[in-house]
Amino acid sequence: MQNARDSRWIASTDGRQADGAADRAGRLRRRALLGTGGAAVAALTLGRAGSAVAAPMGSGTSRGEAAFGPVTVADPPSGASYARAVRLSEQRPGGSQTLLATFQQRGSGQPGGFAIFRSDDDGRTWRQQSNVPGNGESGRRWLQPFLYELPRAFAGLPKGAVLCAANSVDSSSTRIVLYASTDRGLTWQFLSTVAEGGAPVAQNGYTPVWEPFLLLHRDRLVCYYSDQRDPGYGQKLAHQTSGDLRHWGAVVDDAVGTDYSQRPGMTTVAQVHSSLWIMTYEFGVTDTYYPVRYKLARDPESFGPSPAQELLDQDGYAPSAAPTVAWSDSGGPLGTIVVSANSDQDFFVNRALGDPGKWTRLSSAMPAGYSRFTIPLAGPGSWRRPGLAFVVTGAPYGEQAPIQAGVIQLD
Repeated sequence: MQNARDSRWIASTDGRQADGAADRAGRLRRRALLGTGGAAVAALTLGRAGSAVAAPMGSGTSRGEAAFGPVTVADPPSGASYARAVRLSEQRPGGSQTLLATFQQRGSGQPGGFAIFRSDDDGRTWRQQSNVPGNGESGRRWLQPFLYELPRAFAGLPKGAVLCAANSVDSSSTRIVLYASTDRGLTWQFLSTVAEGGAPVAQNGYTPVWEPFLLLHRDRLVCYYSDQRDPGYGQKLAHQTSGDLRHWGAVVDDAVGTDYSQRPGMTTVAQVHSSLWIMTYEFGVTDTYYPVRYKLARDPESFGPSPAQELLDQDGYAPSAAPTVAWSDSGGPLGTIVVSANSDQDFFVNRALGDPGKWTRLSSAMPAGYSRFTIPLAGPGSWRRPGLAFVVTGAPYGEQAPIQAGVIQLD
């Protein structure tokens, strides 16, 4: 296996690395405020003994796993996007594993929290089983959910507890909040507020926070998010950590622009090697162009100094907006990095630990969607063969479509 330390594109710098880089004309018009937010995924990762631990993505291939779909999870009349899912690690009789999924309503979000949908047949059929929070929160609306299963006992919660982070907003404030379920998503308990910002306006000069993404690393839960509160930047990417899920540490920068007007947003993170992590995000160059950028780091709490890379396929094409990243242990000795972006139905894959010259396209039957989310499944047989990935998606930005799910082969 290639050693990550020998990869020249992984090298970090000592100071804060700004995210300038060659800008190309884009195809997306700027998103109007709350129909999207601007951020995160999520992608879950494979933990390794002695290193960081993330939610397990492929703890055994069930007998029912095969490429299928898309199938409908939910079809709300006002439209939906920002679909998220988690695959629970405990297997059911017959080998299948439970999936939970949720999403945000289009427009200004939904009142009363997020509906939680459940599948017990590998994602082929779905039913609504709960809501988080259970009784909503009067006068507030809900955006940008993220679901995460604890891979081990942590902060008084058992292994297998499910966390839900989200953005609770009203006309004057944004709050990234954290809930937990210890009964596989049936009931939910409020834990804490991670970060609080100003009015939910996705324009420079305002001070909201957006788009949480969770990762358990060593003895801390990391919450990544987009942050407009720093007067030095229109928007930056940052994280905070907690050892008890109630109290949160200082804000740490993960990506910033070279100019105040630039807007990095929508963090997702995946582990691609025992000592290597990838962070993807959109980089708001102008009001209409959000090319995908990524960083590689040996510690998921230290992306800040790492140089930013532009994701380009073999033809020099730059996907844009609302990226998410995941890693599969299939497809070769270095596995497969899988990136989705709002601009394309195709996925973008890399089997060389993020080498910027090795991105290729992967076609699939799964529709494009705003912040489409991918969960790799255990590879069938040899790691040299392509594996499978579960995908959940909603509409592309500004369009109408149901929440849909399916399984693709990572050819």
